[in-house]
Amino acid sequence: MKRVHVVAAVIEGDADRRQHQILLARRPDHLHQGGKWEFPGGKVEPGESVLPALQRELKEELNLEFTRAEPLIKISHDYPDKKVLLEVWKVTQFHGPPQGLEGQEIRWVCKSQLGDYEFPAANVPIVTAAQLPRRYVISPEVGTSLSAYLDQLKATVASGAELIQLRAKTATQSQWEAIQCCVRELKSRYRVEVLVNSDIAGVDANEFDGIHLTSRDLQAMQRRPEGVRWLSASCHSAEQIACAERLGVDFVTLSPVFATSSHPGAACLGKDDFAKLVCDAKVPVYALGGLKAGHLDWCLEAGAQGVAAITGLWAKSMQ
Repeated sequence: MKRVHVVAAVIEGDADRRQHQILLARRPDHLHQGGKWEFPGGKVEPGESVLPALQRELKEELNLEFTRAEPLIKISHDYPDKKVLLEVWKVTQFHGPPQGLEGQEIRWVCKSQLGDYEFPAANVPIVTAAQLPRRYVISPEVGTSLSAYLDQLKATVASGAELIQLRAKTATQSQWEAIQCCVRELKSRYRVEVLVNSDIAGVDANEFDGIHLTSRDLQAMQRRPEGVRWLSASCHSAEQIACAERLGVDFVTLSPVFATSSHPGAACLGKDDFAKLVCDAKVPVYALGGLKAGHLDWCLEAGAQGVAAITGLWAKSMQ
């Protein structure tokens, strides 16, 4: 069965339109996967490049012309009756209000409400990628000063971090109580989601937005925990990524891409092997290991969701 090459757009409203919202279109009932919601786009014609195809499809479907787009995720999916390759781009600047030129219903939807809509199975990783930021900040250990750690946490969030993993494994119970109190305060003031590392014992994960599994815990877990908004995992190989996909993990970190001071002598993936593993993955992937915010463009070109880092992002400006 020939694989159908499809291009699609996650179109984000901006501050002058609909901030933190995504444009969805409802598939006509008579089409494949009819009645479900999707991200606008369509087939790439033979001999056509991806971006021109996206421009053409959005003009034909929505009378919309984009001026800024960046790669988001590439997914291969096999339905019983159809095989598709979905190349998805995030569109952040465009001209004109979109219109359903083909009679399709279109709707602006808050990112946080995307899970309330029914999508074709191939779109599920796209729904996740659309809700995730480009930077996944990982905290260091608490160190000798809890107050300094909390100040850094506040500065990291205030500078724009939207997704943070707390991995302070050496923190005491009283320190964790202070950290949890700080997280509650930050979440009441900022748009930030916080995951807790599975290596940390005695912490109520329900106080956070999800759990990040170590590779050891990933391989030992038999089923996805119930009631968890985000479940992510540390992966270092194709086998571990496949394990994460079977478990139903939402996204993964893949490391080490480059050499790091925290793991001297560890074998590194390098750019080529990292890009190959990302291409084969069916979930969003963050690059981790020896990376900084300045590596973001390379990560996007490799197909990654973005950059994950400790020293490269912690208490640094996200702008």
